[in-house]
Amino acid sequence: MEINIKKKGIYKYVEEGEGPVIILLHGLFGALSNWKEVVEKFSGKYKVVIPLMPIYDMPLLLTNVSSLSLYIGRFIKFMKYRNFTLVGNSLGGHVALMYVVKHPKKVHRLVLTGSSGLYENAMGGTFPRREDYEFIKNKVEYTFYDPKNATKELVDEVYEIVNNRGKLVRILSLAKSAIRHNMSEDLKKIQTPTCLIWGAQDTVTPPEVAEDFHLLMPHNELFWVDKCGHAAMMEQPEEFNRILFDWLEKQY
Repeated sequence: MEINIKKKGIYKYVEEGEGPVIILLHGLFGALSNWKEVVEKFSGKYKVVIPLMPIYDMPLLLTNVSSLSLYIGRFIKFMKYRNFTLVGNSLGGHVALMYVVKHPKKVHRLVLTGSSGLYENAMGGTFPRREDYEFIKNKVEYTFYDPKNATKELVDEVYEIVNNRGKLVRILSLAKSAIRHNMSEDLKKIQTPTCLIWGAQDTVTPPEVAEDFHLLMPHNELFWVDKCGHAAMMEQPEEFNRILFDWLEKQY
């Protein structure tokens, strides 16, 4: 399936299928292609939406997790989505959590996979070795259980981002913002039924992070995906989709 980007007002997004709405939120280095298998699986029964988050377009002083959550809130209001499921990977999970805290009655179900919000082993607050392609390649490989998933296309994309100063400073600003905005107290208040799908070998948000989410959130189920790192929907798409599909079937 080819993913087609639509535009309405100031917003760019993907919208495929009809039915209950599922909104997918990508991570810091995420791309639409990360969700390709999910769109193919779910668009036959659901309306699957991927908003393009303006990670590289925000004013630097406003480049933080809170601003992204406000942007997603405005997008949802503009599109008039109701009673939807929010699915977030990595930074996208963090954005989803912030939205749910502010709009608890608008989200039908919440799904987190490799979410930030408690702890993540990211770049830290320093500039990576920007012009060292091998260094960037190793960093991308670190995201996966099987380094073969770090394709040349993916490595090239990340290499281009970190060698663009404007993009890099925003990436680092968002990474610092995510670390500063710890949500451990907020998680206890979230009443939305939540599905946690976690790579058992995630090195970015390790398994103990998933366990902490599981302990802190009142209404959640935790599912493990074996031989899988930080992006389960990319590395083990069949298992990720099976878990998500079965869980959603129980909710609707």
